[in-house]
This record gives sequence, C-alpha cells and structure tokens, in this order.
Amino acid sequence: MAATGGTKAILAALVANAGIAVAKFVGFVITGSSSMLAESVHSVADTSNQGLLLLGQRTAKRKATSEHPFGYGRDRYFYSFIVALMLFTLGAAFALYEGVHKVQHPEELSSPLVAVVILVVAIALETYSFAMAIKESKAIKGDRSWWGFVRQSKTPELPVVLLEDAGALFGLVFALIGVGLSVVTGDPVWDGIGTLMIGVLLGIIAITLIIEMKSLLIGEGSGEEELDTIVGELTVGEVERVIHIRTQYIGPDELLIAAKLAMRRGMALTEVAAAIDDAERRVRDAVPTARLIYLEPDLDRTPA
Repeated sequence: MAATGGTKAILAALVANAGIAVAKFVGFVITGSSSMLAESVHSVADTSNQGLLLLGQRTAKRKATSEHPFGYGRDRYFYSFIVALMLFTLGAAFALYEGVHKVQHPEELSSPLVAVVILVVAIALETYSFAMAIKESKAIKGDRSWWGFVRQSKTPELPVVLLEDAGALFGLVFALIGVGLSVVTGDPVWDGIGTLMIGVLLGIIAITLIIEMKSLLIGEGSGEEELDTIVGELTVGEVERVIHIRTQYIGPDELLIAAKLAMRRGMALTEVAAAIDDAERRVRDAVPTARLIYLEPDLDRTPA
C-alpha cells in the first residue's frame, strides 16, 4: 500500500504543512498580512487533508463483509473527494473572501520582513514535499504526461498530493509577491490582490480534483490500453472472441472484470472450464490488479 498509495509523499506533506501552518499563523499575528492568513488556513486545510488521505488508506484495508462483498477499496476515493471539497471550502473560498475584504479595506503591514522570511522558509519546505510526491508518482506514472497521470490515475492520493503541493508552492509565491509589492509601493492593496490570486488558484485545483475524484468514486473502468490487453489475453486458444465485457475499479488496486466469451463449438464441459481457468490466469498475469474476474462462456451467434 505504501508504494502505490504514496504514503511517504503523504507523510512528507503532512509534516511540512503542519510546521508551515504554525509559522504562517505566527507571521500573520505579527504582520497582519491577509496573504499570510490565507496561506495559514490553506496549510491547516492541507494538513487535515493529508490526515484524511491516511485515514482512507487505513479504512480501505477492512475485510469484505456480507454487506460490502467487494470490500472497502473505494474508501480511498471517498476521502480523496472530501479532501477536494475541503480544499475548495477552507482554502479557496476563505482566500477569496479575505482577498475581497483586504482589497476593499486595505491595512498597512507591520514587520513585513518577518512575513518574507517565513514565506521563503515555507517555499523550501513545500519544495521538499513536492519533490517527494514527484518521486513517488514516477514509479507508477509510466510514459504518461503529468496531466495525463492526474486524469487517468486510479490511485487517488498521489494526484491529490501533487496538485496540493503545486498549489501550495504557487500560493506561497503569490503571497510573497503580494507582500513584496505592498512594501515596495507602499500600497497594502497588493496584499489583498495576492490573496485573491491564491483563492483563484486553489479554486481551480479544487474543482479539478472534485471532478476527477467524483469520476473515480462513481466507478471508472479500464483505460483503452489496459482494456485492449485484457481482451487480447482472453481471446487465446479456445476463446473465439469477447462478446461483451465490463470493467470497473472497485478500489485503486482491485479491478473487477465481467465478460461473456464465445467458445469454440463442440467443446466438452471440462474443456470449457479449463479454457475459462486459463483465460483468468492469463489476464491476472498481464493485469495484476484484476483480482475479481467473472467469465461466462457462450456460443458465437453472430449471423454468418
């Protein structure tokens, strides 16, 4: 689970965000910067989010029951969806509200140098967390682009951590720009503008995650390449063709396959059973996540 679920990346992000949140709150109390406050809330939300991702990994390991015969693998999708909602409500919505307020009623910053130092240190910590997430993701990303990985990955935690860390880094840069321009120009409205930029950024990331996690939560099947592999492994030997097939990920590491197979005419029952067993073995060897396979033998009734 640690390898595929990115546990190391989640723990790195949790430790980094917890420390950053404390530092940012101290910076906000000293400086009164709205950008610092928005980033503080953002870091608190991120810390809570990593806790939820770890909780989802834990609850997903529960054994199947009669009420949930396919297990609890989708818990990881559920908690990742909750994380996306929290990022939108606690992160984006708060930053947008605070930004509008500070633009309408700008306030002078006190001790802006403190904010700058804290933001620079936070950028260093977030860079470490982001590098860890990239390292963990490369193991399962394959030849896909990073955007393709976020869109197509069946493992929800790593895309969540990647986008969270990317948003945190850019958010820190926006906060630094807002504070810096406020000091250089003497106009504190730039601090509010920086806060608005943070809110817009977090909103875009949160909506992207909500869309992707919702898709996983309601059920996604195999991608085109994986489906072609499954069909190719099924249509060997006594199997003439796949009449129809349905696939669905019931957890990041558990694929359900149901298919009706056209068998060679005249086969004995024992031969059909052996052919079905061989087909299941070939699919499991080619696609290790295919843990639940239901194959129905039939005759090809396609008109000649």
